[in-house]
Amino acid sequence: MKVFVVMLFYTIFVIVMNGEKRQTIKIRIISVCFAVVVLAIFKPFGLDVWQWQAYAHLIVVGGLGILSCILTEAILVYLFKRPGSLDRGVDYIISRNLWFQLINTPLVSLMICLYRHFVLSDKVDGNHLSWGNFFETLVIMAFCSFLIGIYWRFKFRGKYLAAELEEMKQMNEQLQRLQQEKSVVKLQEKTILNSENAQPVSTIQLSGTTSDVVTLHVPNLLYAESVGNYVKVLQIHEGKVVSDMLRVTSKQVEKMLIDYPMVVRCHRAFLVNLWQVEKVISKVGSMQLLIKYCNDSIPVSRSNISSVKQALAQNKDNR
Repeated sequence: MKVFVVMLFYTIFVIVMNGEKRQTIKIRIISVCFAVVVLAIFKPFGLDVWQWQAYAHLIVVGGLGILSCILTEAILVYLFKRPGSLDRGVDYIISRNLWFQLINTPLVSLMICLYRHFVLSDKVDGNHLSWGNFFETLVIMAFCSFLIGIYWRFKFRGKYLAAELEEMKQMNEQLQRLQQEKSVVKLQEKTILNSENAQPVSTIQLSGTTSDVVTLHVPNLLYAESVGNYVKVLQIHEGKVVSDMLRVTSKQVEKMLIDYPMVVRCHRAFLVNLWQVEKVISKVGSMQLLIKYCNDSIPVSRSNISSVKQALAQNKDNR
């Protein structure tokens, strides 16, 4: 009876939700039904001894699965501050779904393990609460979660690809606006040079742990790459690509360039100057930045893609 009450409130919850959240909840319900079907086929936890009553137990297990989804969503939203939004990009959606599975799988396993102990142990002594039963349940539910993840990834592959293309289109449009900003900065620095006969305001000295020093005109920086104990700095000098090596960490170089928002970290090994990015491209399922002059493709890691997007968005807002 309690399960049906939960499902009733859950149905009302679905109805009052907007279209985006309703779709997410629909996906969760279908996923639970898929897991119940898998359990009905293999009948673990001694369900085969219950005969027709096993299907009644499976309905209850389905209710526990739905309840677990509700609790997991609440944990993600209120504890981890990760709301279910489709506007934050494909990588955010994939990352959030992964977090959902990591939280929901042990949670629903615990619920089922408790149900095995209090309800299903009447006919099967092996269902009593224990670490062994919990890990057994966890493995089974992890298997179901893995199959469900493959199914939804395959089903939404086209939608994800379309979303990725739209993201790259927007980022390339923002890059074009960034190039316009670069032209304005160059004009301003040229005026300063003509009037005061001084170095450009964006020329700095990069120093490492040795006596080596690299004079860098930041707008001309292409990218900086971490190579062992050194950082390779590529920049344009008198129309040519010049490479310098500094014995320093990329974190230290990043700190030296902290006052220049167009220089961002796109990968643990790369700092890139967005002013010198020709366009954003997709290669072998990953996002990469095509650099001007040298035509190098710099990878954008999933953990750093948000910082690149934020830098482009801030440039858009500043304008």
